[in-house]
Amino acid sequence: MNIMFMGTPDFAIPSLEALYEAGHNVTCVITQPDKPKGRGHKMAHPPVYECAERHGTPVYQPENLKKENFEHILREHNPELIAVVAYGKILPEYVLNFPKYGCINVHGSLLPKYRGAAPMQWCLINGEEKTGVTTMYMEKGLDTGDMLLKEEIDITDDDNYETIHDKLNVIGAKLLVDTVSALMAGTCTRIPQDDALSCYSPMIDKNTARIDWSKSAESIKNLVRGLYPFPRAFTTLDGKQLKIEKALVDNNSSSAEPGTVTEVTKKSFTVACGEGTALVVTQVQLEGKKSMDVQSFLLGNALERGTVLI
Repeated sequence: MNIMFMGTPDFAIPSLEALYEAGHNVTCVITQPDKPKGRGHKMAHPPVYECAERHGTPVYQPENLKKENFEHILREHNPELIAVVAYGKILPEYVLNFPKYGCINVHGSLLPKYRGAAPMQWCLINGEEKTGVTTMYMEKGLDTGDMLLKEEIDITDDDNYETIHDKLNVIGAKLLVDTVSALMAGTCTRIPQDDALSCYSPMIDKNTARIDWSKSAESIKNLVRGLYPFPRAFTTLDGKQLKIEKALVDNNSSSAEPGTVTEVTKKSFTVACGEGTALVVTQVQLEGKKSMDVQSFLLGNALERGTVLI
C-alpha cells in the first residue's frame, strides 16, 4: 500500500520502521520543522526525519498544513492511506478526506480514555493500573474517531513514563501494521467511542510538574514517575529548583506539616505529605547540577530535618 507517514518524536520511529519491514511503500514522511537542541541550541532534525532519511524516503517539514501549502504534496505522492503517529499538529479536513483508506492514528492510550497530547504521562499521574495503544480513524474532533484495534498492558510498580513509552511504541508499531493489513483485507471493524467514558490529557507544563506537598504520598509518587525522565516533577529547596526523579511511599505515617523533611538517612530523605502520609526520595537533581542519587546529593548539600520544601 502507498502510505504517507506523519510523525515527529522517538515514539513514532518503531511504527515507521514496521511499515518498511512489512513491505509497504512509504511514499513520503511529514514531520515537524527543525528545532534548537542541546546546550548549544543548534538546529536539529526531529527523530523521524533521521529515520526516513536512512531509508531514502522524501521528507517534508511544512510550517503548517494549509491547503495552499500542503495540497501539492498530497497530490504529488497520492497516498492511499495516511498513518499518523505523534505528529503534533491537527490535520485539516481536506487532508483527512484525501486518502482512499483515510487517516489512521496510533494513540498511546486505551481510548476513549486519555484523549489529547499526553496520554501516557497522565495515565501514570492518575494511578491507572492498565494502559495500552489504540489505532483509530482520524476525524475533525480531538482523538474522537472510530477505534480499530487495541492492545492492553498492565502498569507495574516499576514503570515510569520512560518504560511505558518504550513498551507502547513497540505495541503501536505492531498494531499499525495489523491495522493496515485488516484495512486492505476489508476485515477492520469500526468501533465508535463512548464520549461519556473519555477524559482529556493536556500537555504537560511547569504547573503540572510542580509538586504540591499537600497531596498524598501516593499521588506525588505517581506524579514523579509520570514525568520521568522529562520534564520531571520538582519542588524548591532554598530558592533553587530540586527535581525529584525517584521516590516511594513511606510505610509510616507522618503528622508533620506537608513539605517538611522529617528524616535524612545515608541514601534517602523523607518528606511529609498530605493525609498523614510521607514520601521517601532516592534520586534528585538540584538546579545547575547533574542528576544523582540522594547519597551523592547529601555529600555536597546539607539537608536537615525540619527543612521545608515548597
